Amino acid sequence: MMDAVLAVRRAIQARLSADADLTGLLGGPHVYDEPPRAAAGPYVVYGDVDARDWSSGDGVGCEQFIDLIVWAGKGRETSAALALAGRIGAVLHNAALSPAGHRIVNLRQTALEVKRDLKSGLSRATVRLRCVTEQL
Repeated sequence: MMDAVLAVRRAIQARLSADADLTGLLGGPHVYDEPPRAAAGPYVVYGDVDARDWSSGDGVGCEQFIDLIVWAGKGRETSAALALAGRIGAVLHNAALSPAGHRIVNLRQTALEVKRDLKSGLSRATVRLRCVTEQL
């Protein structure tokens, strides 16, 4: 399952970084596996991933629930986080990604959560995706 998780992450990052509208909203290709120290935002970072075996008699499969967290940045309102989350959903929902060694069976946005971080006061939006892959 680990190879499917890593392959899907790379494919998502490549798709998001290649989207001109998202890059414009972020002020650059600010999609990170881990945010750099002192990143001011806005940026997108990977959150939790829950991966499960989705194999059948026909082959090896993996179901993943992937969280992408949008940090709006200082001085930005919740609407900025929502605009970024909306663009991410538009770019990835039913996207025809090509993760190395795998085939996407289904990729859908399943949830959106918006909160204000109590510690920093920054707005954040979590985009939750469900991705099912089959190993090639």
